Amino acid sequence: MAAPRKVSLFITCVVDQFFPNVGLSVVDVLERLGVQVDFPASQTCCGQPAYNSGFHDEARQVARTLLRAFADSEAVVAPSGSCTAMVRHGFEEVFHDSPGELAEARALAARTYEFSEFLYNVMGVEDAGAPRWDGPVTLHPSCHLSRELGIREPAKKLLAAVPGIDVREMVLADDCCGFGGTFAVKFDGISASMADSKLDRAAESGAKHIVACDMSCLMHLDGRARRRGMDLRCVHLAQVLAGRT
Repeated sequence: MAAPRKVSLFITCVVDQFFPNVGLSVVDVLERLGVQVDFPASQTCCGQPAYNSGFHDEARQVARTLLRAFADSEAVVAPSGSCTAMVRHGFEEVFHDSPGELAEARALAARTYEFSEFLYNVMGVEDAGAPRWDGPVTLHPSCHLSRELGIREPAKKLLAAVPGIDVREMVLADDCCGFGGTFAVKFDGISASMADSKLDRAAESGAKHIVACDMSCLMHLDGRARRRGMDLRCVHLAQVLAGRT
């Protein structure tokens, strides 16, 4: 089956509120590759914060907005493994006792993709035509993306194809960064310690940037790196591919 040539951007809360440049980068890359992008303005949160905190009724109310916003979308692309995982797996629980909405949720899940997954697995793109990048980077495979969705190779392949890039391996790269949404609020000391371990290993690799596919992880790591005065910054894969860093 041919890859969709028109997609809807699921912007996600973190990107919409704090990192709009990431959303613009996603659009830049997709349009460069000949994909038409629209943006349903009625979309809101996927409901994951409430869901992860045990408030499933409240999560259902929020999640309904996505069912409506993307009801007519041929495909949906999100710059977040975490939010994509919520649509694919969390919605099963959220709508388990509402057969009609569960059917809609499953249909939406089947056409919702994380950004790197869509480029590499769906479109078959490895070289996204990114501008040259000078300097060493290391890749953080975020937990929901790599574990819950099982998406590991796309970001590696797309990053490796960037002209001039120097990708460094990080020891224990699969370890969690410590964010975990509300976990970082409830267990801030543990969360900060986990971030420090990840940052120390990234620095040991010689990288100057950490690249990942989830801005929630990157926000957590970047904030901790700045607090520690480290010469280490965090960027989304889409920003690297678009040249918007």
